[in-house]
Formats: sequence, C-alpha cells, structure tokens
Amino acid sequence: MKAAGVDVGKRFLDIAVSGGQKVLQVPNTKAGLAKAMRRLVEEGVERTIVEATGGYEDAFLEAAGEAGLWVARVNPRQARNFASATGELAKTDEIDARLLCLMAGMFADRLRRHALPEPWIKALSEWTRRRSQVVKMIQMQRQQSAMSPAHIRVSIAKTLAALKRELVAVEHQIERIVSAHRTPSLGDRKGLGPVFQATMLACLPELGLMNRQQICKLVGVAPLAKDSRQTQGKRRVRGGRSHIRVDLYLATLSSVRWSPEMKAHYQQLRARAKVGKVALVACMQKLLGIVNARRRDELAEASAMAI
Repeated sequence: MKAAGVDVGKRFLDIAVSGGQKVLQVPNTKAGLAKAMRRLVEEGVERTIVEATGGYEDAFLEAAGEAGLWVARVNPRQARNFASATGELAKTDEIDARLLCLMAGMFADRLRRHALPEPWIKALSEWTRRRSQVVKMIQMQRQQSAMSPAHIRVSIAKTLAALKRELVAVEHQIERIVSAHRTPSLGDRKGLGPVFQATMLACLPELGLMNRQQICKLVGVAPLAKDSRQTQGKRRVRGGRSHIRVDLYLATLSSVRWSPEMKAHYQQLRARAKVGKVALVACMQKLLGIVNARRRDELAEASAMAI
C-alpha cells in the first residue's frame, strides 16, 4: 500500500512517499498545494497523514478533499511518541515527513479519514475559537486590575468595557449559527446552554456516530485501565479534547444542580463514598452518553425520512 506523510509548516510542505528516495518540498501556497496534489495522485497514494499544526494544515486538507485523496489528521503528540518508539530522536521537517509516512503505512487500519466540515460548522468553529480568545483576555485584564494602582485600573476598565462589547458581538454571531442548527438533543436539558451547544456542534462532529464508550474516550472522560497481570492500577481519565471537556464540565456542574435526574445520580455516587471530582466525572460521562444517544436517534430519524 502506498502511504505518504506531510509535514506542514507556515511556509512549506515536506512530502514523503513510501518507496521514494527524496522528500518533496513545496511552498504552502495555492500553487504549491496543486503541485503536492498532483504528486500524490501520480504516486497512487492510498493513505496520507498530516499533523495538526494550529490551522496551517487546513489548506492542505481542503485541497486533498477536493482531489478525492484519503487523508488523516493526527495529534502532534501521537506523532512524536511514534517517532520516539522508532528510536528517532532527531527532529527536522524531512525526518518528520518520513516518520509520518511510516506511521501511515503501519497504522492504516487505525486511522480515521478527515471529513471536510460544512461551511456553517467551519464558521461556528472559528467564532467559538474567537470567543475563547476574548474570554481569556478578559480574565487577564481582571487579574492585572487586581494588582494595579488606581490610575492604571482606569485604563484597564476601558479595555475591559471594549472586550465585553466584543464578547457580546461574538456570542451574537454564535447564537445566530447555533439557532439555525440546534436540535432537541442539545438544548432541552438543564445545563446545556448556548456555549455547550456551540462547542458540541463545532468541535464534536462525531456526536451521534459513536457508541457511549467511544465518544467518552474521544472527549477524555473515559476511565482508562492501567493493569498488569496481578496488579490492578487506578483508573484515570486523560487525553481527549480538552476544550470540549471544559465546557462539558461546566454544563455538568449546572446539570447536577438543576436537573433532578443528574442530581440524584451525583448524590447516589457520593453516598457510595465516591470523591466529589470522581462523582462529577461520572456525571460528565452520563450526560455525554445521554446527549450522544439522543443525537444518534435524531440522525437515524433524519436518515429514514430522507429515504
């Protein structure tokens, strides 16, 4: 099977194809992307891996989708761990491209093909990212105000007022998109506010397409085993999509307080001597499982109606 690895940078793409002697470097521009697509098509590449690089890879993913190429986007941490497992400690763009190519060939059956998001999902993702940026700036200004003299606090107050106006405008854009695509599975339970709905729609397109265990592991709220023969380690949650987990945690806090069902579940866990945070994580799993199941039913019903 022909595999390829693409190391994406701000200015260049380094492309390694299995069996090839040289790594092709092209500029990360429209012309460079066209050349890269031609190379991959001519080589008959069946699996391509690209690292997530904070957005620099988006143009490549779009071009690959339009060209009908199979491409997967992987977490840089996973790619680095794979490199360490091979014994390769050096790191250059060419080495990274070759290692990604090797990874694509070895893990072809474990990779998930990247699906291009619909335009409204892409726009919603950009607005939710912008909201996170504005919220962080507001928090920073508040922290600086607490330690500043009075004449500096006046300046900070003006900045805070401007940021708050910006936050209102951003949330208005988010609500405009979410209101057109909101479904009962995301909005008819206590605690599932507009921020949670936007995050689920923008950052978790797999919702409703996986079972409960898979979706919890993807988000990072599934307890992972750490056993070895007679030794049974403590189950812990780790990994997953942290930005989704934060909003899920806040939604769960609200749900545990106001939803009778979730409140009863939390109290039952506490009565069984579960630590507070452990009980909250269990409630996060339950809430995510409920939303996932309802979303799955909605998708199945929509598919049946389309037929």
